[in-house]
Parts: sequence; C-alpha cells; structure tokens
Amino acid sequence: MSGEAQRSGWRGLVIPVGLILLAEAAARATGWESSMLAMPSAIAAAFVTALADGTIFTATLQTLATALGGLALGAALGLVFGILLGLVRTADRLMEVSIEAFRPIPAVALIPIALLVFGFGFRMEMSIVAFAAFWPVLILTRAAVAGVEPRLIDVARALGFNAAARVWKIVLPAALPRIFVAFRLAAGIALIVAVTVEIAANPIGLGYNMMLAQQTLRPELMLALLVWLGVVGWAFNIVLLWSQKRLFGPAAMVRIDP
Repeated sequence: MSGEAQRSGWRGLVIPVGLILLAEAAARATGWESSMLAMPSAIAAAFVTALADGTIFTATLQTLATALGGLALGAALGLVFGILLGLVRTADRLMEVSIEAFRPIPAVALIPIALLVFGFGFRMEMSIVAFAAFWPVLILTRAAVAGVEPRLIDVARALGFNAAARVWKIVLPAALPRIFVAFRLAAGIALIVAVTVEIAANPIGLGYNMMLAQQTLRPELMLALLVWLGVVGWAFNIVLLWSQKRLFGPAAMVRIDP
C-alpha cells in the first residue's frame, strides 16, 4: 500500500472518531442518562469486559462457524448449478420459472420450517444461511458462464477436450472474476442472515447475545456487540479481498458497476 493510500485510510477515521468524541462530550455536559442508549465510554468499558471474560470470542466463533458453514454449502451448490445452467440452455429455460419463484423468498421466512426439521442449533442456522448464499452464486455464475466466448468452447471441443476439461480449462478461468464477486456478495449475505437468525430464533452467537443484552437492559453491551459485529464484517471483507488477490491474481480483481 502506498503512503498516499495509507494517509487516505487514516483520514477516513476522522469523521467517526470526531462523532464519538462529540457524543461523549455532549453526554457528559448534559448529564444525560438513558436505559436505551449508552455513552461511548460505557460502550468501550462493556467491550473490554466482554473481551476479558471471553464471551465475545465464544459468540463470534459461533456466528462465524454457522456463517462460513452455510456459505460453503450454499456457494458450492450455487456454483455447480450455475455452471450447469450456464452451459445447458435447455436446462436453464426449464428452471427459469422455478428459480424466479423461489429466489425472492426471504431466507428468514424459512426459520419455522428449519426449526421443525433441525430444531435449535447450528444445523438449523446453517441451512438458512446456505439458502441465502445459494442464490447470488447461482445467478451470477450462470450469467458468467453463459457469457463465455462460444468460440473458445468450440476450439476446446475441436482439440478433443471432454466436457469436464472444457469446464475446468476454459469456462472457469474465463468466468472466474464474476464468480468470485458472487462469492463475496454471498459472504456478506451469509453473515447478515446468520446474525438475523440468532436474533430471531437461535440462542447462540452474536445475534443472541445482542438480544439478551437488550432484554436485560444493558444497552452498553448491546451497542458494544453491534460495533464489534461491524468490525467482524469489515475484517471478513478484508480477508476476502486479500484472498481474491493472492489466490486468483489480477484476473479475478474486477469491479461490477451498478
């Protein structure tokens, strides 16, 4: 990272740090107290306490385990079906109505069904996360594979490559940038859905601990966990960006403009 980029990153902290200091000063000057919110200093103290007793690490590991497990399952299925539908246009047309019917269903709407099937615990949460992560990988992989230059596939077929070799040597390298973008999108969705399920129904993880802090009137701990969740999400994205650059090289570094 260049010096200019580093300075730009540090400058980005000016506004949030300034707002935190302003909120702390205003709360102390007015003697403001609330059972719903907390001063930044109280939030920091609750965060340090949660670090000291280890509860925040346990909750974080539980949330990440379900988010990553569901992401791995959903992304793997989405990748396989996305490649299939991108290559076989007949299958794509046959599945179009089914995909458009099931894709808009909110993942959290499956909580009652998942509870009946799996009960409380990791399997229930992972199944819902997998459902949420499946769709972005399927849709973008299908579009990426369908957009591969047909002449490349024709050349591979002329060289005697079988179907598996064509997918591995031609289709996947050409579609890789958009596939990894799909994976990054699914990763963000997986973390959001995991926390949402924990808040709504599953008594584990960061989401459940936030809900428990709210119910026991501990806003400082609730907000500390919320801030920590933002840090976890930011770190998650940094790891994905690093992996994208290191594992796949410049070919996978692509931006999708809205």
